[in-house]
Amino acid sequence: MLTKKEKVAYGLGDTASNIIFQTVMLFLTFFYTDIFGISPAVVGTLFLVVRIVDAITDPLMGALADKTQSRFGQYRPYLLYLALPFGLISVLAFTTPDLTPTGKVWYAFTTYTLLMLAYTAINIPYSALGGALTADPNERVSVQSYRFVFGMLGGLLVTACTLPLVAWFGQGDQAKGYQLTIAAMSLLGVVLFVLCFLGTRERVACPPNQTLTLKSGLQTLWQNNAWRVLSLAALLLLIGMVLRNTLAIYYVKYYLQQDDFVTTFMTIGMIGNILGCASAQFVAARVDKLKAYIALQLIAAVICAAGFLVQPDQLWLATAMHFAWCFFLQMATPILWAKMADVVDYGQWQSGMRVTGLVYSSVVFFIKLGLALGGAFAGWLLAYYQYQPNMVQTIETQQGILLCFTLLPALASVLVAMVMARYPLTQGKVQQIANELAERQAKPV
Repeated sequence: MLTKKEKVAYGLGDTASNIIFQTVMLFLTFFYTDIFGISPAVVGTLFLVVRIVDAITDPLMGALADKTQSRFGQYRPYLLYLALPFGLISVLAFTTPDLTPTGKVWYAFTTYTLLMLAYTAINIPYSALGGALTADPNERVSVQSYRFVFGMLGGLLVTACTLPLVAWFGQGDQAKGYQLTIAAMSLLGVVLFVLCFLGTRERVACPPNQTLTLKSGLQTLWQNNAWRVLSLAALLLLIGMVLRNTLAIYYVKYYLQQDDFVTTFMTIGMIGNILGCASAQFVAARVDKLKAYIALQLIAAVICAAGFLVQPDQLWLATAMHFAWCFFLQMATPILWAKMADVVDYGQWQSGMRVTGLVYSSVVFFIKLGLALGGAFAGWLLAYYQYQPNMVQTIETQQGILLCFTLLPALASVLVAMVMARYPLTQGKVQQIANELAERQAKPV
């Protein structure tokens, strides 16, 4: 059994990660279009290209982490050594030098690429660390619940404090405000990564004398049908989630026409995220995890689609429905990430090869591909519906924002549920595999 102190320490690492992840997902599109002055179509393309390039590096980072041997373990050293570079690059990404329009695009492309690569280099080992803390399938949901509760607290910090801090630091200069706000948040993130490093311990190691290459690891992955299902589900999930979250600021500002309510709307949604993550362990302990995950996706889809009927003057109804969508969708998140550790066990049970970093990094590859596509679709759809920054939008543009904020993410959740219906690892199968692996480990070599 892991102590609560260690679970909290692990969760602090996701607080640090989420400070940047949520800032990128919620504000970077708006920062590029309305502060830095890049067109929405170019932003959409930039997101797609950079995130695909970044996603390709995920399996490479996972394989590197799996082969790492140090006195601190396989995954923990990266938290210590990369925290400060990650924080510095985050500040550069939200800096607005005085450049030509072409120069701005190249600067955004370069700094955003560096930011995503730094995020990969620290977040892949961090994610894999969750699978190395314990071999108990039930404890894994608890670990991931702590992780995402604390991760969402980082998101709450972002939603509640970003715009007020931008105004406070900037004093009318939004570019300066964003830069100093991200600097303050990045400093906090560095401290939290170090606390995560100090407060955790790796317990589940690779089998002794395991010889792993990238080729053999990828072959092991492809033979794992549970991994294939989980990867496709993660891709579809992130497309819908990122599309909705990216457009949230546009939905409130231009459809609900409540510019001053953006921070409140996002903060209430983030509270829903936190409460949903905190409820995951309670649900998983009483209901089959796979059935619960599918049901939660369908509930989120119904709530999201129903938002299409909300009128611009129904501000609090829109806010309540966003809270409910966040609550049920994020209740499923710790369950999904706990399944990644189950997939690691399943692969070892099948082939004898334990590729923790490669499993997490490859699923994160599809998460980032979804992140890329969701962000790109948001930019392209804004351009398609003829969005113009800082102007009163046409009825057609408002309706386009509404459709993309509600119906399209709902469709994504339905597709996720359909894909997960083919997932082969029932709760009983997971426990059987865990028991057999424990017996293998106990046998003398």
